[in-house]
Amino acid sequence: MLWEKCRSDPFFPILPPTHMNQLAHATSPYLRQHAANPVHWYEWGEAAFARARAEDKPIFLSIGYAACHWCHVMAHESFEDAATAAFMNAHFVNIKVDREERPDVDAIYMDAVVAMTQHGGWPMSVFLTPTGHPFYGGTYFPPFDRYGMPSFRRVLESIHTAWVQRRREVEQSAGDLTAAIARGSQLRPDPDDLSVEMLDAAFAALYRSYDDVEGGFGSAPKFPQAMTLEFLLRRAYGINPHARTAHPGALAMVTHTLRKMANGGIYDHLGGGFHRYATDDRWLVPHFEKMLYDNALLARVYLYAWQVTGDPFMQRIVEETLDYVLREMTDPAGGFYSSQDADSEGEEGKFFVWTPAQIAALLGEEDARLFNRFYDVTPAGNWEGKNILHVQDDLETVAAGAGVSPDQLAAVLQRGRRLLFAARAQRIKPGLDDKVLAAWNGLMLRTLAEAGAALDRRDYLAAAIANAEFLLAEMSDARGRLHRSWQEGRATLNAYLEDYTAVAEGLIALYQVTFTPRWLDEAERLLEIVHNHFWDDAQGGAFHTADDHETLIIRRKDFFDNAEPAGNSAYATAAMRLGRLRDRHDLAARAESVFRLMRLPMISQPAGFGHLLSALDFYLRPSREIVIIGDPADAATQALRRQVLTRFLPDAVISGCDPTEAGADAGATLPLHAGRGLIDGRPAAYVCHNMACQLPVTTPEALVAQLA
Repeated sequence: MLWEKCRSDPFFPILPPTHMNQLAHATSPYLRQHAANPVHWYEWGEAAFARARAEDKPIFLSIGYAACHWCHVMAHESFEDAATAAFMNAHFVNIKVDREERPDVDAIYMDAVVAMTQHGGWPMSVFLTPTGHPFYGGTYFPPFDRYGMPSFRRVLESIHTAWVQRRREVEQSAGDLTAAIARGSQLRPDPDDLSVEMLDAAFAALYRSYDDVEGGFGSAPKFPQAMTLEFLLRRAYGINPHARTAHPGALAMVTHTLRKMANGGIYDHLGGGFHRYATDDRWLVPHFEKMLYDNALLARVYLYAWQVTGDPFMQRIVEETLDYVLREMTDPAGGFYSSQDADSEGEEGKFFVWTPAQIAALLGEEDARLFNRFYDVTPAGNWEGKNILHVQDDLETVAAGAGVSPDQLAAVLQRGRRLLFAARAQRIKPGLDDKVLAAWNGLMLRTLAEAGAALDRRDYLAAAIANAEFLLAEMSDARGRLHRSWQEGRATLNAYLEDYTAVAEGLIALYQVTFTPRWLDEAERLLEIVHNHFWDDAQGGAFHTADDHETLIIRRKDFFDNAEPAGNSAYATAAMRLGRLRDRHDLAARAESVFRLMRLPMISQPAGFGHLLSALDFYLRPSREIVIIGDPADAATQALRRQVLTRFLPDAVISGCDPTEAGADAGATLPLHAGRGLIDGRPAAYVCHNMACQLPVTTPEALVAQLA
């Protein structure tokens, strides 16, 4: 057998030290998880490619991330196996990539895998020529033939044979595949109108895929599509006060879905925060990892739902989620960590599940009876013999069925959650990916800023300010350019488009709740870096990588709002808001170029463009500018600000300053402040709608009337 021969392959024992596993000093915790593998992993870089060229070997590229369950499975089955590793080391140059640190590499080779197999995912396994061109790929491969898939060993043998015996065919295939991927990334702007009808068509497509029983879209697996839900909230409001453009059903779709998700097992009922997605269609069984970006985006849409409805349930979910982030996902330096793993002690979900006996031992029989009834805990279990806490009926219904008052049941549940949380904290926790990513931090920065102001949570606002300071100091270089990743005091890797644009979004949000000019200035500076180093002057939109980034086989543009906003979507959002605040029409023109590149896909595939559709909605709405002039410490100023910041205002930008900073000269830095000041010595609010200004007001009641 070839596998026995590889054990005595003369190449393996005499490898020089430079060919050993190179991952021990990587900044990525995911890469360091593989530092003890017998595979001689390299990080992505010239050293690996130089060796592949010098030894004329193909490259095996493995891409994953720390919270990926099946990444861990494949690592245990194949990358920790000595015979498999020996064959890989003898016949391939092996590169391991953290997709979260290198989204540029991940995106290119994911396009290749999808083109070859019609599906993608992680772990991603791709075979490349020494020049980086892909010729074969897939996702998870088992150690033996099963699940209708060839074993990883069989794949390795076949690739090695093809490389040795059919080189010309392999290289031709790699060239053809690269050319096909490059053609797919070539986009042209659509000259047709950008109109409300586009939003209506997108809404209609989403409505057709909506699950009116369990909420969400489509069937299992179900993802919490926060950006799509935000777009639906905007559609609930319509766009033109003089036309029937609101969709009454949109709000019900959003609130129904948000309740189903927060009552399901996808939500952590003890510690707060959302797991990645549900493997079923009713939100019961999650994929147990927790991602920073999910919790940033979901907390935000729950906040908006609270602003629209006033429902305390929505507020509770916001606060529990953000409290979880501050408690478990925040670095003392001010950054937010990337994720918590799905696995603990080698088992997926073990940290989060319960048996009736465990709960009875903590709560006592009577409290356990009520707690278990509410959270559907049974001897048989609802997942692999254990129980995922979830809520099937409301408090009043369960209390009536259990023969207690709602207040009694609520007290039992509160006490029980506290005791179970304390007991769970003694378990071995899932692994923490403590790298800090700029784009994901930008998402959380925006959410914390908006939630802090709307809910009067000073701790959230303080965390947002600390995060902004951290991003601009610890994750910026001497030129003011951002880094992608930071871990334990070390910032590395070039930032990508989404890093600049998501951080800019966060800084603009922070300005709108603090009125501190620095944050707006920094956001504008970051967008200028995008214009100078990422922008495509010929076709519009921005490339994923800067013009001084390393050369990859393709320079892509990213538009698809998958689990997080695409860089171009975040650009359009930030540019539109900054443009209205600074009166910069050039920014609106650049945002328009993004919309035109994706005009038809937004209509036909709206679930993939939630953030971009919300930006288009903002672009098409008649503008509204709200300026509050007054001493920030004055109770009257605070009362005016509160009326604005607690409302969902999808058409508005918000600005303000101390009266000493307003007046005729203020327009030099912020045109909205020019000529505006106190009214009769009192703090005042100025509301303009579609370039027509109303009279300034000085009372909360008068301001509410103008905002209605």
